[in-house]
Amino acid sequence: MSNIYQIAIDGPSGSGKSTLAKGVSAKLGIMYLDTGAMYRTCGLAAIKAGIDPKNPEQVKELLDKTSVEVKFSEGQQHMILNGEDVTGFIRTGEVSMAASSVSAHPFVREAMVQMQRAIAADQSFVLDGRDIASKVLPDCKYKFFLTASSEKRAERRLKELEERGDKSQTYEDVLKDIIQRDKQDSERAASPLIKVADAIEINTDEIGIEETLETLLSYIKE
Repeated sequence: MSNIYQIAIDGPSGSGKSTLAKGVSAKLGIMYLDTGAMYRTCGLAAIKAGIDPKNPEQVKELLDKTSVEVKFSEGQQHMILNGEDVTGFIRTGEVSMAASSVSAHPFVREAMVQMQRAIAADQSFVLDGRDIASKVLPDCKYKFFLTASSEKRAERRLKELEERGDKSQTYEDVLKDIIQRDKQDSERAASPLIKVADAIEINTDEIGIEETLETLLSYIKE
């Protein structure tokens, strides 16, 4: 157990958390857990069930009869919803907003946090999200908080969607979603998006992914 360690990368939507976490994972040869994919899967479950993701009673009833699993195959994370691999269906704007809504419910966050802790308990992991350092792994040694303007994050998210072949949203649509999601994530009662006191903050507005990655790795290697 002494050789097991965790790296927490927190920040708002579109700040580059997932890309950087994957880069750190590859450089250091440790596993990467995309915690956002877990909440997205819960959001997708709400959409599939036709319920209001903001309604706690409906979400609680759904979660009680829903199976959400994380499986790894050849180093890749797969999200399993009621036995079905939904990894390729959780990256739409609709799912993103539903994920933000369901993740505001304390019982959803507690269920996912327990899963995340269990997954990262027996081997080294890098995790990204909004409450990794504050809630999931508060005792982890390496804590980072990424920031970027909402405009820059909207540009990145739009590019990401277009690279996946999704051209259904405009820049204005994506920017509006990001601003709304920031509000939901920062104001929710359960594990709001915050920067813990001992986290290293990095603004990614003016620096590229490679430079940001090298900055993170330099702190870790120190």
